[in-house]
Amino acid sequence: MISVDYRSRTPLYQQLVDNIEDLAARGFLPPDSQLPSVRALAMELSINPNTIQRAYTELERRGVIYSLAGRGSFVGGSPEGLLQAKRERLLTQMAALARAGLELGLTPEELLQTCRTTVRAAEEKDQCGRPDNSEKGSENHD
Repeated sequence: MISVDYRSRTPLYQQLVDNIEDLAARGFLPPDSQLPSVRALAMELSINPNTIQRAYTELERRGVIYSLAGRGSFVGGSPEGLLQAKRERLLTQMAALARAGLELGLTPEELLQTCRTTVRAAEEKDQCGRPDNSEKGSENHD
């Protein structure tokens, strides 16, 4: 269930953070479920235990997991709370990117059009991770 792409440019620890956070936010890792030990996951994924520890430390900092001395690491919080925190981080990142784009001379219209195009492409490929809302009727969100 926990996986990494060894060919990706994204650091392995970041892939682990993103993967575990996503699994917890979507409820695939229920609250209080135990994660594999650092050593076990390192062996399973054939990566350095320090990489796993770095990911677990970041997940703990974000409130996604908690550790109990001598017992291991466990998923913390409800999926809804984890998903909300992830959404808030994403919106903060989007705001920073929008500010950077404006500083580089992009217009608000260019930024909005890029967002619309990206969302439409994701919806067409059904990669949004949301249920299909096609029975709600066609709504224009422009």
